[in-house]
Amino acid sequence: MNSLTKAIALKNELDLLRPIPKEREEIIMEKFRLDWNYHSNNLEGNSLTFGETKALILFGITAQGKPLKDHFEITGHDKAIKWVLDVVKGEYPLTESFIRELHQLLLKEPYEVNAITPDGLPTKRWIQVGKYKSVPNHVLTKTGEIFRFATPEETPALMHDLIEWYRSESKQPDVNPIVLAAEFHYKFIRIHPFDDGNGRMARILMNFILIHFGYPPLIIKTDDKFNYFSALQQADAGMIEPFFEYITTNLTRSLEIMISGAKGESIEEEDDLDKEIALLKAKFKASDKSKVPIYRSKYVILNIYNGTIRKIWEEFLVYTKKFEDFYSSVSISIGKESMSYSGDNCFESFGEKIEDSTTEIKFRTIFRNIKSGTSNEFQHISLIRFILNKENTYEVEIDTEKIILKNYSEDISREEIKNIIKVLTKAHKEKIENLI
Repeated sequence: MNSLTKAIALKNELDLLRPIPKEREEIIMEKFRLDWNYHSNNLEGNSLTFGETKALILFGITAQGKPLKDHFEITGHDKAIKWVLDVVKGEYPLTESFIRELHQLLLKEPYEVNAITPDGLPTKRWIQVGKYKSVPNHVLTKTGEIFRFATPEETPALMHDLIEWYRSESKQPDVNPIVLAAEFHYKFIRIHPFDDGNGRMARILMNFILIHFGYPPLIIKTDDKFNYFSALQQADAGMIEPFFEYITTNLTRSLEIMISGAKGESIEEEDDLDKEIALLKAKFKASDKSKVPIYRSKYVILNIYNGTIRKIWEEFLVYTKKFEDFYSSVSISIGKESMSYSGDNCFESFGEKIEDSTTEIKFRTIFRNIKSGTSNEFQHISLIRFILNKENTYEVEIDTEKIILKNYSEDISREEIKNIIKVLTKAHKEKIENLI
């Protein structure tokens, strides 16, 4: 395949430009990440435009009139991408456990969809998250034929075989990562192991393999979906080469973009201006939000929680780390009223319990038994409390003192986050100094 030869040559050219300056690489990867989020979800019917997708990911701006599920799809997909980009830096193995965790990140939580019984009657069924399918997910083609994927009973063994196949092939000295990634994508689709999200999962896993071998992620654009699905259908009919050719051609475009970025050249594509105009429209719609009441809801809280509050949590952990050497015991937790979580995954664990009725979120660290000084029974508590009002606003308290009031449509700035941590640090430092 001429396209394969071209892609390999471009990869060699890219390798000669490495290491790419950090700031330049971050700009390139942000473009890939935004395009990947928009196109992969839009291919599956997500209604958010590119501008709305970018506004949601970068600024937390929600699209009025669009389904809540579509917003969750974007934020879940973005979380899955960021995890992949993070773990691929190490020697993280591709395993069934990894794939199920990725699916959990992608779809977040179970949800109900319309379905048809074997007798052809309408019904409802639950989409399970992070688990292989328990009912068949065959599809009806345009010609009225049923195209059959693996049955629920076959799926565990086939997924085991797929991972073993990948491990064996990836270790071959003459392995071609492009062919390997494309074939993995197709084999995964033929199994269709989950109730939903199989297309997005196949593209994420394909890119995981490509990035692992030093390639950029490839983006299958929504306006080219006819060619993408056509290539998959040809593979279903026993003609796999058109699908390999299609994947390689799209990867070539990503390689050219990354090479241009590595050289400090423009990485804009022809349709990027249209995307920026769409983003401007989304921002324009959001600019008048302060005049429209925003009521506390699970979605509103999760938007703040996974954006602004997460950033403060990360800085709160850094703050705690700075003081822990002074003490024999340090415990950190996150929670509300009578519920709290601690441990490595406490932020995610508490996030899963957020509801429309959640009115507060607390970060608390208890520092006990100072290692030196006049008393080893010394104790200090650092507390940040977020108060979620019923309408329009949320507040931040430090040790019961209100210091910030924001509209639900507003994030807390980096400077404000620094000041929150500064207040905690100063109070703690002075308390230790007074003791000594």
